[in-house]
Parts: sequence; structure tokens; C-alpha cells
Amino acid sequence: MEKGNLFAHIPPNFTNEILETLLATKYLKLERILSAGHATARGEWYNQNFDEWVILLKGSACLFFDDETEPIELQPGDYIHIPAHAKHRVEWTDSEQKTVWLALHFTQD
Repeated sequence: MEKGNLFAHIPPNFTNEILETLLATKYLKLERILSAGHATARGEWYNQNFDEWVILLKGSACLFFDDETEPIELQPGDYIHIPAHAKHRVEWTDSEQKTVWLALHFTQD
């Protein structure tokens, strides 16, 4: 058994978003994501081959989906299911504090 803490070992400064795999199997991956003012580059979209369920634990962020007209702002405790191939992007993450996400990537078959 190994104990962990989602709020431990957060660097005070980092240039790139940090993706840490916490658990992985053939069908799923659980990941901690650390952001600090990060966003998806303009004109780029995520179009993933897997579903993603993500919860925002600390900070704030805003997601935008290609087939929606309004962005979705997330605060601590907010979660969202992103189906495979739902084109989306991170519009912004909190620049005043670190944003901590927990993401579950999985396939439905």
C-alpha cells in the first residue's frame, strides 16, 4: 500500500502543465493535472479517442467545446464527463493560484 496526497508536491513555479499518472490499467488511467495560468494554444483542440471524466479540486478553469456556444467555467468540486471525440479546449486556468484537476481517462468497451 502506498499513501498519497493530491495536494502534496506541487512545485511553486512551473512552465508547462504537469500531468502525473496515479493509476493505469488497460482500460483506464487516473491522472493528477497541475495548471498555473495554462490554456490550450489558440486554434488547437483536444479530440481524444477515450472518454474523460474530470473534477476540478483547487483553483478555477474554463473549458470550451466545439459544438457549444458558451464556455463552461469550473470551480472546486465541479466535474464534467467529456465523451470520446468531443472537441474541446482549455480556455484558461487560474493565474493567481495553482489549479489541481483529477482526470479519469477510460474506454467504454
